[in-house]
Parts: sequence; structure tokens; C-alpha cells
Amino acid sequence: MGGTKVALRAEHTDGAVREAGFRWPPACGGPVHAAADLDLLTRQVRELCAVAPDELAGVGVAMPATLDAAGVVTAWPNRPGWTGLDLGGALREAFGDAEVVCADDGDLAALAEAHAADRPDLLYLGVGTGVGGGIVLGGRLLPGPSRGSCEIGHLIVDRSGDLCDCGRRGCVQSVASGPAVLRRAGRARGAEVTFPELAQALADGTSWAADAVREGCAALAAAAVGVGELLRPAAVVVGGGFAAALPGFTGTVAAETARLARPGFPTPPVEPARLGGLSSLHGAVLLAKGRSPRN
Repeated sequence: MGGTKVALRAEHTDGAVREAGFRWPPACGGPVHAAADLDLLTRQVRELCAVAPDELAGVGVAMPATLDAAGVVTAWPNRPGWTGLDLGGALREAFGDAEVVCADDGDLAALAEAHAADRPDLLYLGVGTGVGGGIVLGGRLLPGPSRGSCEIGHLIVDRSGDLCDCGRRGCVQSVASGPAVLRRAGRARGAEVTFPELAQALADGTSWAADAVREGCAALAAAAVGVGELLRPAAVVVGGGFAAALPGFTGTVAAETARLARPGFPTPPVEPARLGGLSSLHGAVLLAKGRSPRN
């Protein structure tokens, strides 16, 4: 589940695979809207699987929302109506007797990318409506499910920067997320910019588009280099729907990362996600199959 879109994947016992997706309706506050979201989700799952939800063997959910230890949503700026929702209970009600397991979308994306590359350690950066991420070190997620998720999108890269959805200034997300890049492009252009307009202008080499994207990539690079100084990951993987849809995005992050290298300490290679913009989805499938993150 993303802040804007939801991706679904069903893997059947006979080997058949089906995928689908949908966009959330405009976000509004209040529990009635969370209930409507859950109803929409249940109907989409039923249509994809061609079975009732309670006939599913297992469900894995990648979530960007912040959950407390009991599984209650404490914050989700993109869907404020979900705040206070007992997510685990709501999903169990929606999916009947199926085992439902939830985890952070950035963590699951990192897990899926490490699995796809058969690599024991990496840093994953996911750029979409927000900026998420995950760290796999020695085959284990850091800091580990029992200690919370890896919130790399909320590392501060500019103390006097723009206001982030979380309420403070200068987080990576406030600079590098899709909406942040579009807002910056709009300020430079002097008019609102849509994603297709940004993509076309970037392909045409238009300065306002290139500068807006480069600034976001520089913030991601600063975060990657900072994590690299602490943990020395073997690679940095860039994914997420926004990044995957802009040709050259990962290359720009790589160039900005290399620019921050210091003598004797080369920066890790920066690579595009092997699973494109669906890393979190594949991580959720791994979770549903019982390959849960290790503490």
C-alpha cells in the first residue's frame, strides 16, 4: 500500500500469478474514510484472486504508515483517516481466516531486493509519494522488526529546508519525494508541473526539470553516503514508482553519491532496483510465504 496507489499480486498454488493495482480516492479524515478504503481494498483483492478473502492462505502487507507495538496506526499523512485504526484487526476482519502479516514497506522492499540479487547487505531507497528505505546487513534487516522500521526518508539533510509531512524541516522526503520534486519544478517553471510534464521536460533537457530532479537526487545521495559511513553497505539500490518512471534518475543519484566520496573511502555502487517500482510488493509476497524479516 502506497500513499497514492496500491499494488496487488496473487500467487496461486498451481503457479499462476496475477497482478493488479488501483489508486486510492482523495484522502479525507475520519474513520468512515478508512472503512471505505478497506472496503475498496477487499473488493479489489476478491476480483484479483477470484476467491473470497477468507479462502486466501496468507496475506503479506507492505505499509508506509507508522504503527505502534499493538499494530495501531499512529501516523499516515497521506491517509489521515487511518490514524487510530487497529490495522491488524481490520485486515483480519477483511481477509477472514487467512494469516495476515504487516511490515514497513521500505524494509520489505530492501528484503526483496536483497533476495532478488542474492546479496547479504544493501541500502534500499524507495522514491514515490514519500521516501522510504531499508537496510539489510548480514542478511538481517536493521534495526529489526522488534525495534521499528528504517526511516531513512526522515534523515535530516537540510536543517533550514522545506517542511516535511512529519512536521520538521529538511528531511530527505521533503526534498526528494515525488511531490517535493514536482513542487520545486513548479516554482522554477512558474507554473504547476504534472508528472508527465516533468518527465517530458527532463527528456528534453529543460533546465527547470533537470535542476529539480538533481536536487532530489543530491538529497538521496547525502543520505546514502551518511549511512555508508556508518554501515558500509555493499550497494545502494534505488527504487520506488517515481524513481523507476524517470529515465536517468538512478544515474543521477550515482553521480551525486560519487561526488561526495572522500579519499580512501569510495562510495558504494548505486544501482536501480531489480524489481522496479514493485520491490515492496514482492517483499509482501515473501512475508506472506513465511519468509519474515529476522530480528
